[in-house]
Amino acid sequence: MKTERLIKMANDISNFFNADPDKQVAAEGVKNHILRSWDPRMRAAIIEYCQKDGAELSDLAKAAVQKLS
Repeated sequence: MKTERLIKMANDISNFFNADPDKQVAAEGVKNHILRSWDPRMRAAIIEYCQKDGAELSDLAKAAVQKLS
């Protein structure tokens, strides 16, 4: 899967959880969703992207991905 698609998916997930006023809870929700729903190769690719650049990830998506690594 292309990194661009993973970025969009991570940002879409974070948009859903962003409604939670507690951003730590929201980041945990995004992280848990990714852990449950994404293939290990997808997780590895988004983690690698986040560590190298991560510029296109929303703040919440970036916080969640950082919790995965």
